[in-house]
Amino acid sequence: MFGRVHIPALDGATEWLNSEPLGPADLRGHVVLVNFWTRTCINWLRQEPYVRAWSRAYRDDGLVVIGVHTPEFSFEREIDGIGQAIKEREIDYPVVVDNDYDVWSAFDNHYWPALYFIDDGIIRDHQFGEGRYEQSERTIQRLLGVQRELVSVEGLGVEAPADWNHLQTPETYLGYGRSERFSSADGVAFDERRVYELPERLHVNHWSLDGEWTIGRENVVPHQAGGSIAYRFHARDAHVVLSSRSQKPIPFRLLLDGGAPGPSHGVDVDKDGNGELRNGGLYQLVREHDAVRDRTLQITFLEPGAEAYAFTFG
Repeated sequence: MFGRVHIPALDGATEWLNSEPLGPADLRGHVVLVNFWTRTCINWLRQEPYVRAWSRAYRDDGLVVIGVHTPEFSFEREIDGIGQAIKEREIDYPVVVDNDYDVWSAFDNHYWPALYFIDDGIIRDHQFGEGRYEQSERTIQRLLGVQRELVSVEGLGVEAPADWNHLQTPETYLGYGRSERFSSADGVAFDERRVYELPERLHVNHWSLDGEWTIGRENVVPHQAGGSIAYRFHARDAHVVLSSRSQKPIPFRLLLDGGAPGPSHGVDVDKDGNGELRNGGLYQLVREHDAVRDRTLQITFLEPGAEAYAFTFG
C-alpha cells in the first residue's frame, strides 16, 4: 500500500485523446484508476479487457479510468498509431499521450502495464504486470464503497490469457541494445549492413537471421526482399513487434517447422502463412491448436522496408 502518496500531476502529457485535459478539480470526488500502457505490449493487451470492463461497469459509481500511453519503441510515439490502437481495443476512457515520459517519471513508474488505484487524490494501491484481476476489482469496489458480483471478462485474439503452464520462452528484443540469444556462425555486426545465414540447428529460445540485415540498437532491418528471421520457441502463442519504412504494405510469409502453419496460424496470418505488414504494431504469428512443444517459426519479408523489434509469447 502506498499510504499517503498523492497522485502526481498529469500536466506533462503531450496530448489527451478521448477527453479534454483532466486536472485535480476534474478528478475530485472520484476514484481514479491510472493505467500505464504501450500499444505493442502483449502483457497490456491481455490486461486491457479487464480495464475496459471495469471502466464501463463502475463509471456510474464514480470510477474514472485514465490510460497513460508511454511508448517503449520510437515508432509508438506516432499519434495516428495510438489512435488506431484506441479504436481497435474499443477504449472509450481518457488517454494521456506521454511521449516525453513526464507522467511516467512523475509516478516513478517502471512497468508496462501498471495500475495505480487512487482515492481522494492519494495512491492507495498498485498492480504491476498482468494478473490479480479479482484483487484489483475488489480494490476498486472497496474504494467506491460498492459490493457486487465481479464483471465477466473474456479476452479474445491477442487479448486472450497466456497459456502459463506451457510458456517456456521469454520476451526477446532484437536490437542490440537489449538483444539476447542471437545465433550466428559468422559473428555479428552492429549498425552496418551484413549478410547472415541461418544455422543448421537453432537451440530453443534462440533466434537468427538470413539475408542482408542491419542490426540496430532498437531493431533489425532487412535490406532486400527475402530477408528472414527464425526463432525456436516453446509456447502456445508467438508474436512479433513490427514497423514499416515503406509507404506500401509489405507482404510476409510464415513457416512453422518448415511448412505452412495450418490451424496453428495466428490472427495476423492465414493458414498458408501469408500476412501483411501495414502499420507498426504487434502481429500474432502462431496460436498452437494442438499440444505445445518446441517449434521453429520463420518469417520472411517479401519486400524490403520492414523493421522488427521484439518477439513475445503466450
